[in-house]
Amino acid sequence: MPRNESALRVTIVKLGGSLAHTPHCVAWLDVLTAWGGPLILVPGGGPFADGVRAAQAAMRFDDATAHRMALLAMEQFGLALAAHAKAFVLANSCEELDSALRARKIPVWLPARMVLAAPEVPEVWDMTSDSLAAWLAGACGAHRLMLIKSRDLKAPVSAQDLGRDKIVDPLFPRFAARSRAEVWLAGPASLKEAARILQCGGIPGTKLAVP
Repeated sequence: MPRNESALRVTIVKLGGSLAHTPHCVAWLDVLTAWGGPLILVPGGGPFADGVRAAQAAMRFDDATAHRMALLAMEQFGLALAAHAKAFVLANSCEELDSALRARKIPVWLPARMVLAAPEVPEVWDMTSDSLAAWLAGACGAHRLMLIKSRDLKAPVSAQDLGRDKIVDPLFPRFAARSRAEVWLAGPASLKEAARILQCGGIPGTKLAVP
């Protein structure tokens, strides 16, 4: 996706896989559908990525293989998210992301094609969907990145703090800084006012300090 004026208005929204089996998942999808963006929805790995971890422990395949499988796990969750409403469409390339946004749809990113073609993305478990969302924000020139998680923050903190506390992966601060996007984290407590805040042009949750 080119870094043009249109791209700068896009918000990357990453929906955590930990929400997959909770009512909050559907509630957030309803909020995002009502808002309409422009936004790109990035799925977490959730129970599908947990299956990859369990398989790797049992079968002992290498991290590069697990990385590829984890990308497919994100795509499985993405397929489930996109089935929520007709406003969502699947997109696995810059061209498909652009096309969906121009059609005023909400693209759900299927990451494998773009990520496997990006040598700067390490094939390790430390590179989770959080960092991939930040990488995509940088690739798109998006001005905001919103992480939706299953927990709330008690006070404003830095991306580095969240990395140390394992709320995001350890590579996230680096990729967030490279993206040059504002980074926000929203938890369950943000749901009540999320629709109103988004419609008014804001982002619900807590803004993170990014180096």
